[in-house]
Amino acid sequence: MTIEEDDDSFKIVDEEAEMAEEPEPTPEPAKKKRKTDKKSKKAAAAAAAKDDNTDSAFDPQFTFAIDGGGSSGPSHAWDFTAARDMLKEKQANTVARTSIDEIIAKKRQENKLKRKKAAAAETEKEEQADVDDDDEDIAADGFGGGARDKTMEDDDDDDDSDSDDSESDEEESGQSEDQSDTEEKNDEAEEARKRAYFAPDEENPTASHDSFTSMNLSRPIQKGLAGVGFVKPTEIQARTIPVALLGKDICGGAVTGSGKTAAFIVPILERLLYRPRQTPATRVLILCPTRELAAQVHSVATKLASYTDISFCLCVGGLNLRRQEAELKTKPDVVVATPGRLIDHVRNSAGFALDTCEILVMDEADRMLEDGFAEELNEIVKSCPKSRQTMLFSATMTDNVDQLIRMSLNHPVRLFVDRSDQAATRLIQEFVRIRAHKEADRSAVLVSLCRRTFKNKVIIFFRSKVAAHQMKILFGLLGLRAAELHGNLTQEQRLEALELFRDHKVDYLLATDLAARGLDIKGIEVVINYNMPNQFAQYLHRVGRTARAGRNGRSVTLVGEADRKMLKMAIKSANTGSQVKNRVIPAETIQKYKKKVDQLSPQIEEILQEEKQERAIREAEMKVQKSENLLKHASEIYSRPARTWFQTNKEKKTKKHSKH
Repeated sequence: MTIEEDDDSFKIVDEEAEMAEEPEPTPEPAKKKRKTDKKSKKAAAAAAAKDDNTDSAFDPQFTFAIDGGGSSGPSHAWDFTAARDMLKEKQANTVARTSIDEIIAKKRQENKLKRKKAAAAETEKEEQADVDDDDEDIAADGFGGGARDKTMEDDDDDDDSDSDDSESDEEESGQSEDQSDTEEKNDEAEEARKRAYFAPDEENPTASHDSFTSMNLSRPIQKGLAGVGFVKPTEIQARTIPVALLGKDICGGAVTGSGKTAAFIVPILERLLYRPRQTPATRVLILCPTRELAAQVHSVATKLASYTDISFCLCVGGLNLRRQEAELKTKPDVVVATPGRLIDHVRNSAGFALDTCEILVMDEADRMLEDGFAEELNEIVKSCPKSRQTMLFSATMTDNVDQLIRMSLNHPVRLFVDRSDQAATRLIQEFVRIRAHKEADRSAVLVSLCRRTFKNKVIIFFRSKVAAHQMKILFGLLGLRAAELHGNLTQEQRLEALELFRDHKVDYLLATDLAARGLDIKGIEVVINYNMPNQFAQYLHRVGRTARAGRNGRSVTLVGEADRKMLKMAIKSANTGSQVKNRVIPAETIQKYKKKVDQLSPQIEEILQEEKQERAIREAEMKVQKSENLLKHASEIYSRPARTWFQTNKEKKTKKHSKH
């Protein structure tokens, strides 16, 4: 069975039926048939030899596909195979963990039984009304239609907050006029510093590349690119790869979903093909801010290097430490790591060091350059040779010289394909206004959006881990399929949540900003911000999970009174021609769902208490097991050298207090 494309429609063609209709060919004489077979074999061999010696096997018209492809299929451009293999081994005496889904399922079953008992005591009419209102099996909970949309300009409101806005705008404009001269002088000084720091544009290769075949890449690299569907480079790839192959330092920025990972992986692989093989050494270090992003980069790099002998190692927290140490002893060519676990290995793993590192790459570099990672990065940079090549990439990368000086960049090349303060072109941004006295309605607004309008392929971002977890319980009680992703989960739970969402086994991913950067999951249609993030760059990263690689996408943000400044920045970030809308949800709909949420609140508390008790019991049992292990294997445990860190506990506390 095949699918043929005819203009904009598709026809399903049954090959067996077509074959059955064709007349049977008349049998050829045996000699003539043998000669024909020999000729066809020779022709096929000649064609194969031609393909091996030329680039004809690569179609230059084939477009770039960010989703990849290969043996796992288009929806599996990356996977967590390497990370799953490195999960901490489950020991026989490990205490079993009760899943939150099991607790929710039990509570829903109890609710069902209660409803049945209550319904038996009521009249038939009341019973029917109760079933229509509460039964989780009724689609969309009896509500139809979508929210009304209207553009931000047409938002007529009976509140006088618009006049407050105009007054504040006038005050801001007055202040800006007074400070304009000072700002111009500062801008000139900053531009002069940038001209002195960055490499001039005329030094950069400017040749345009319509395909990877025109970049003079080695055959194994081109085969790896074709295997995952990358043949026509994106703009950031076309500009980055030639510069990176020259060994220059790079500071690069492009919108989310533009293929930045392949932009730095391809030149790394090309250079490693010509490495000296007499003595193995770790020559490339790729740093990522989160474990999941590191696992994704490792997966993409491994697939692109399928036809080479280049070796990789994934070093992130939450995975088996001994297994990572064993792999690092073999001196892999490329190490993909998070900063904390890398420093742990540098200080405590025998035989591993960064003194042979030739290339240092930082993905989502602006996040890494923030204060949270400052000390770790300084330690890593000190451990790497000064003669290395350094590449920094991010969707919101800035050319702030003060930040970049810390990375010891040497006359870096600026490669900014898009403005770092703009959202994707094909993104529709929607905003739902939450008034000051209606903050308690946020949960009801979110539930109404998910039950009535956005029913699958949705990521919902929260500011806190607690809020994400509570919403996971609420969604479970309402019968909505959801997974959660935040720092309170084990590494196995985090990987499982991402895989469930990637494979469309759940409709909603409830996440903190842990999932905001770099993760590329095919088919995400909507991003909902339960709260507006504190930083605008974080907003761009969140909404960048959809509308990737030229596709359409939609973001919906619940905006409170304290988020006015961020709202203005978000509206300004919209590209010319892209849509910004105000989504209005009818008040009666919100009240209906608020009543439902209020009814479920006591049950959410009961589930949280049950989960807390279960966790306390498990921790107590684990302490008992730990004591038993210490008694049994005391000599072995105490003979191990203590693991060290580059900061003492006192220094950590001092640094933490100085920030506050």
